[in-house]
Amino acid sequence: MRFLSDTPSPYDLTYDDVFMVPRRSGVASRYDVDLAQHPDRGDGTGTTIPLVVANMTAVSGRRMAETVARRGGISVLPQDIPLDVVEDVVSWVKRRHPVFETPITLGPQDTVSDALALLPKRAHRAAVVLQDGKPVGVITAADCTGVDRFTQVADVMTTDMVTLKHTMEPREAFDVLASTRHRLAPAVDDDGELVGILTRTGALRSTIYTPAVDRQGRLRIAAAIGVNGDVGGKVKRLLTMGVDCLVIDTAHGHQERMLEAVTAVRSLEPGVPIVAGNVVGADGVLDLIEAGADIIKVGVGPGAMCTTRMMTGVGRPQFSAVVECADAARGHGKHVWADGGVRHPRDVALALAAGASQVMIGSWFTGTHESPGDLHISTDGRPYKESFGMASARAVANRTSTDSPFERARKGLYEEGISSSRMYLDPDRPGVEDLVDDICSGVRSACTYAGAHGLAEFTDRAVIGVQSPAGFAEGRPLPGGW
Repeated sequence: MRFLSDTPSPYDLTYDDVFMVPRRSGVASRYDVDLAQHPDRGDGTGTTIPLVVANMTAVSGRRMAETVARRGGISVLPQDIPLDVVEDVVSWVKRRHPVFETPITLGPQDTVSDALALLPKRAHRAAVVLQDGKPVGVITAADCTGVDRFTQVADVMTTDMVTLKHTMEPREAFDVLASTRHRLAPAVDDDGELVGILTRTGALRSTIYTPAVDRQGRLRIAAAIGVNGDVGGKVKRLLTMGVDCLVIDTAHGHQERMLEAVTAVRSLEPGVPIVAGNVVGADGVLDLIEAGADIIKVGVGPGAMCTTRMMTGVGRPQFSAVVECADAARGHGKHVWADGGVRHPRDVALALAAGASQVMIGSWFTGTHESPGDLHISTDGRPYKESFGMASARAVANRTSTDSPFERARKGLYEEGISSSRMYLDPDRPGVEDLVDDICSGVRSACTYAGAHGLAEFTDRAVIGVQSPAGFAEGRPLPGGW
């Protein structure tokens, strides 16, 4: 990446402060752009799109991890989840099908009330009805409209359904669904037992995205740990579970305890990438690399739930932080993840142009069906989920649940971050896959403007300019008219 001007700015820059200049391009279509990691220059995580779900309790869980890995990204399980729960989630994700979605299942004797409690957990609002392990019907939210809640599912389910063979290619499955005018269908094995479910849109996505899978063909997943306690013991357990990436995470990543933790993990020769952070400058990057980190997490204060800058005055505008840290890591053959501050697809593209190998997304993904929280309905009828910062009182309470009442109260006096914020579901993009589509579409188009066929080439070719607030405002659409 290079700046348009030799003296781009006297101050540090956020994503809103910059723009990318189009260049001569021989890339004819966004479908000609490969978002997968370069075999020689990749960060070792095995992703096929440059997106990482942040290790936030309100964002990253089993359903999110399954869905994002199926589309090529990776999710990081938070450090405050008990290890036995992490083991259960990792095992569950590793058993998911790389093409077919894990459906909600009900029995014929279950009630409409049971169905209505579960259907909001899927963007397509449908469940498969099973009898002896075999699909006998499909029930949707529309089937439950105006029906007594004690009615049995068997009385309202749709039996006029098609089933897909588990060996079908996505294009063939799409053609079957289109020709029979079905929105979705269960997939079954040779014995007729349920394997998963596939929608028309899911079939289309499977022709565009490549799942992020390990050497055994299982979906990838990462896990985070803190810098306190038995770091080595926790890492050994995580490696036994089969996690594909270790994230050593603390708000201030350039501290002695972090360096000691990274050194301890590196001494175990984990065989998977070690991510450490967060930092915002070259000195922190170099110290963490020397301690043994493969990837440095960059970002202090840009997150939507983070109050660090307002509480402490500490942090740095994210674009400049990523540029400096990526340059420092690149000199040692290492990588950085841009963590926080993205609110539009353009921000993801700019972070990648700045040199990040991946972009971490947290709060933006909270307002989706796949995030772990319960779905709430506001007084004006809008569905939402609650998000909270990982240094907030709410997160601290979760993390210290096994401490004594005195220690919990003592730690609760000091917190940073928002404990509860409503993240409304976009009615046009209620699922995380909808947001992934938007982001990847934007990044692919950005690559075509730069004349880049892949991410490594994109970073090399990107030309960045600095703009005024009016310049940023000029680029915003006016959906409501003048």
